[in-house]
This record gives sequence, structure tokens and C-alpha cells, in this order.
Amino acid sequence: MKANLPDLPCYLDGEFTTLDQAKVSVLDRGFIFGDGIYEVVPVYGGRPFRFQEHMGRLERSLGELRIPNPLDRAGWRALVDRLVAAYAKHVGQAPEATHQLVYLQVTRGVAMRDHVMLPGLTPTVFGMVNRMALYSAEERAKGVMCVTADDFRWKMAHIKSTSLAGAVLARQVSADAGAVETVMFRDGFLSEAAASNVWVVRDGVVLGPPKDNLVLEGIRYGLLEELCRAQGIPFELRRVSRAEVLAADEILLSSATKEVLACTVLDGKPVGNGRPGPIYDKLFAGYQQAKLQGT
Repeated sequence: MKANLPDLPCYLDGEFTTLDQAKVSVLDRGFIFGDGIYEVVPVYGGRPFRFQEHMGRLERSLGELRIPNPLDRAGWRALVDRLVAAYAKHVGQAPEATHQLVYLQVTRGVAMRDHVMLPGLTPTVFGMVNRMALYSAEERAKGVMCVTADDFRWKMAHIKSTSLAGAVLARQVSADAGAVETVMFRDGFLSEAAASNVWVVRDGVVLGPPKDNLVLEGIRYGLLEELCRAQGIPFELRRVSRAEVLAADEILLSSATKEVLACTVLDGKPVGNGRPGPIYDKLFAGYQQAKLQGT
């Protein structure tokens, strides 16, 4: 079945158009190989959140794949602002009245199919925007269910690559189980979830996997460390064993769309007392304050 695309505003290679009109070449290396990177910038009340951090990760990902950055940070910011304004106009709301997600993608460009990274290609630049669907207060008060799985993805997870078949398969594991996320382990140690970073709380300490090639360094890595410091909560990045995860007092998920979210059921068993815990409460409250401050 062919999907009917909406007429939401988007950007493609220097032109502002709509999703139902935008077209890319079938020889674009993003289509042929998944040879590209992406970034998702949350926007609250018309203001991009942690924009510089998102741009830093975009630049790192491009550098890892040796794709030239087609815009400087001022150019990216102008693109994001224009997409936000265009979306707000499309839905008939002021930008400050909406919460949005801006998706940015850069591929190596168009060339005849060849695995070699051909030099001199013009990168394909795409951007789109959509409404951010936040979890309700009722959902947050209950927490969400997750399942576990071995991490079968490639070993360069630190690149925010458009080659997401592994993440798609991992997320389907939890979807098939009626769960929200798939918490993954590599060689017996926590890596991340299909589309989230994972945090473990034990004895009042927030633990997370180290920043290496096995984990995509979510923008909330730095933010959660800041929030923990502000709240006086010990924060540590190290290898976290599967046994520690299964015995955790709290398990938290973080991402642009989840913000900070409590996992209260893992593989059908309650996490801690089966309810969102005190560390989650403090970090979620701090997150909301950071959004208001635009930091």
C-alpha cells in the first residue's frame, strides 16, 4: 500500500517545499546504502532545545563518515528556525504555542552505485518538522514496560547514521511484546535501547554506559549529568552488568521524545517497587525547568 504523504513543510537541497512534493534521486547514497547521518532537534515554545549540543553531534557523525558539512551552525539554525515557523503557519499556531521535532538528514549525495566513498559529491540535505507527542501525566505516573535483548547491531553505534535496520529490528522486539523499548546488552553489559539511552539507579547513584563506539551519546548524556549535579545525585559512567540492571532500584530511558521516562516493568517483572522512583521524579522536574530556561 502506498502511503499518502501530508503536505507538511520540508526542506530539500536549497528549496522549501512539502513532504508530498519532495523527491530525491534513486541513486542517492542515502537510499542505496543508508550512507548518511541524521539529527533530531526538539523545539519547545518555538525555541530549539540544546541546539549547540545537537550540532556538535551532527558534526561528529559527519566527520566519522567523512561527509563534508554542507552548512555552518548559523546556517543550520536558520534552517531550523524557518522550518519551525513554516510548520506553525501550516497548523495555524504561533511558534511559541507548539512543541516540535525538527529532523535533519545529510547523505553523501548522488552517484552511480559503488561502495567506495567517491570524493567531490554534493551532499543531499533534507529537513522536516512535525509535532512532538509527549507522554501524558498518567503515563508518566505509571511508567512504561520494556523488554531485554542482545545487542546485535554494528559496533559503530556512536554515529547517528541513517543505516537503522538494526535499530528497527530491535524496536520491533519490544513492539511485538507490547512494550515501549528494548533494553540491549552486549557481552553481558548494558549498551542502550533501540531508540533511547538507558540509565540505572542503584543505591541513589545514576549509572550509565561509558561514551564509546557501542553507544550513541544522546544529548541527554550531558543534560542528565548537569541535572544530577544540580540535585546532588551521584552520577557515574561505567560498564553496567546485566545483573545490575535486573536488580536496579530504578531504570530510566532518555531521548528527545521521551525526555526522561521511568521503566517500571522489565521482562514482565517490576523494577524496584514497580513505580517511578524518587530519582526519576527529581530528574524529570529538573528537565522541565531546563526546558523553560531553554538550556
